[in-house]
Amino acid sequence: MSKILIKNLKEIITMNDNRERLKDSSLLIKDNKIVKIAKNIEEKNVDKVIDGSKYYLFPGLINTHHHFYQTLTRNLPDAQQAELFEWLKYLYPIWANLSPEAVYYSTLLASAELLKTGCTTASDQFYVFPKNQPDNLLDYQFDAAEDIGIRLHACRGSMSLSEKDGGLPPDNVVQTDKEIIDDSLRLIEKYHDSSPFAMKRIVLAPCSPFSVTEDLMIESIKLAREYGVQCHTHLAETKDEEKYVQDRFGMRPLAYMEKLGWIGEDVWYAHGVHLNSKEIKKLAETKTGVAHCPVSNMKLSSGAAEVPEMISLGVPVGLAVDGSASNDSSNMILEMKAAFLMHRLIHGMNSITAEGVLSLATNGGRDILNQPVIGSLEEGKAADMFMISSERLGFAGGLYDPVSAIINTGDSQEVDYTIVNGEIVVENGKLTNVDEKEIISRTNEISKKMIAGS
Repeated sequence: MSKILIKNLKEIITMNDNRERLKDSSLLIKDNKIVKIAKNIEEKNVDKVIDGSKYYLFPGLINTHHHFYQTLTRNLPDAQQAELFEWLKYLYPIWANLSPEAVYYSTLLASAELLKTGCTTASDQFYVFPKNQPDNLLDYQFDAAEDIGIRLHACRGSMSLSEKDGGLPPDNVVQTDKEIIDDSLRLIEKYHDSSPFAMKRIVLAPCSPFSVTEDLMIESIKLAREYGVQCHTHLAETKDEEKYVQDRFGMRPLAYMEKLGWIGEDVWYAHGVHLNSKEIKKLAETKTGVAHCPVSNMKLSSGAAEVPEMISLGVPVGLAVDGSASNDSSNMILEMKAAFLMHRLIHGMNSITAEGVLSLATNGGRDILNQPVIGSLEEGKAADMFMISSERLGFAGGLYDPVSAIINTGDSQEVDYTIVNGEIVVENGKLTNVDEKEIISRTNEISKKMIAGS
């Protein structure tokens, strides 16, 4: 049994139900669990002792929507001025060059950025399966996640409607409904772990209502509920999507989802920007979740989700960085700042607090991903956490509220320690399980090759 003792922490931000903040306290980890939080813990045979006297300790952040593979196509000049539909049409031919190596290294890169910004759990939606590549591309995500040490809820995405069927993607990146369902079942049986402290889970996640058939949406949620896995998709992201769904199906996007059975506590949507008050109430009544992606929504000029209204009505809301090509970053701390500023600007001074944003990134993610042992620092829960030093230039003169400090001050780009499932994966700002320089060089090479091949 491995033991880690973090002694005399400057402050522990627990994010428990009482929002306790514990000063000058210690925390003991045994294997993958927090077993004790108290002052002056004395424990024998400890494998590692960390002096926490200058550190703030936070629960690990939870990223509820991402596209890891897009780290290979971020910051492309021709994609910087495009809204969603045109942006997708530009990038699909490049993504058609994805390979097992590309999937593996993009997962390492995105996970590395997440871990170094305090994120311990990520949900990633992978939906591009080029016809000239193996069908098991998602397996390479799990390999990379295990190698680097992040907790992964892998969303088996899918597209079955190409341009010839009235969809957006070209023929060479879509699959048949049967191929998708067969691989979804294979992945559930191979990887899905329903145990409380699971490091690997599968989610079934058709890309969007306009990229797959109605039959696939129905079969996906039927299979998911048969095996007790969750479902996820993009919804109500842009006005273009709203018009497309209304023209094609004669109803608004959420009504179409409800018609297909895609609503309930085992479902969450990415974005939820263009939902009216009646629809938000429907989400609250059914406990259907929303992954809020403020940076992506601002960058693509999609709009701003009515998050304060969602929270007040009881909609489960988590925070997410979205794809690295629509955000250009996998930084959960910057995402918190973006959410804080977006809603202060649009919804007013009292619409959200720094602690409220942290709750989205911790408790909200826990609820959406249905993994109760993460999202807070409490005895018996998973040892997922990050530490950040108070002795930083950007914190000087502002050590009055550590939650507001990491969100609003200028020196929170990377954390000092990240622990996932009891394993130190970032130590003194450095990744412990992988070679950071190799990740940088290999992903740059792969990115150039993909773009040249398009």
